[in-house]
Amino acid sequence: MASKMASDEHIVSQRGDSTAEMLRRIQTAENVLMPIPRDVFEKLYLTPKTPIAGNLRRTFGNPTPICLLGFLVAATPCAMITMGWRGSGGNGGAVLPVYIFFGGLVQILGAIGEWIIGNTFPCVVFFTYGAFWVVQGTMNMPFYAVGQNYSPTGNSLEGMHTAEYHATLGFYYMTLAAISFVYLICSIRTNVCFFVALLSIVSGFSLLAGVFFQIALGHMAEAAKLQKAAGAFILVLCIPAWYLFAAQLFETVDFPIVLPVGDLSTVVRGRHQKGEREE
Repeated sequence: MASKMASDEHIVSQRGDSTAEMLRRIQTAENVLMPIPRDVFEKLYLTPKTPIAGNLRRTFGNPTPICLLGFLVAATPCAMITMGWRGSGGNGGAVLPVYIFFGGLVQILGAIGEWIIGNTFPCVVFFTYGAFWVVQGTMNMPFYAVGQNYSPTGNSLEGMHTAEYHATLGFYYMTLAAISFVYLICSIRTNVCFFVALLSIVSGFSLLAGVFFQIALGHMAEAAKLQKAAGAFILVLCIPAWYLFAAQLFETVDFPIVLPVGDLSTVVRGRHQKGEREE
């Protein structure tokens, strides 16, 4: 009896060792044989593939489509409103909550996710535009009284129609254009779609700055033309952004159709990649 029990324990031990070895081999095979290709990684995360500590990218889901979702739901109607399609206007007053919650909150939450998994570039980009949409939504809310300092009577609505107010706002959009230009340069290492989107953002912000400067000067006809052009560039920006959004979701569900995004990470080689090549 004792001999049989010892034999059974030996068999169980062997099975346990065999199972552990099998799991180890499967895990090793997954790590070695199924890495994310550089072009797919860049498509999913909008950043070149760089080494980071830990396996957070395997632990958490990809936050980049979340950021794109928030941006697109806010930017797409904004483009049409800016151009005045179907009689729309009013600085998007009817969709201010969309700007704040989709454009702002959703993007900021996604940017936090990018920060957690170590994607610095998209993290900075989406934090910037998430905050932009929060500002875009709140500046037109009476509660914040952004025009109060421009009115001798303290009437915010009255102050928002002054030349000083519009000139000041123009510098804000000019700053956003400058920041976006830095992102545009960095995006040369990502993909064509992201580059085109950021190029359109730079153009759109620059034109919006021109709109407010022209209003400050009293040139309303020129301001109206610039506003339509700005709306057109925002709409152009949405096209590659929608394409990127679809391409990323297709990858997440292993869709049989692959949408190329024009990978640039292997075309414009990084500094460290060049160093490795020289060695």
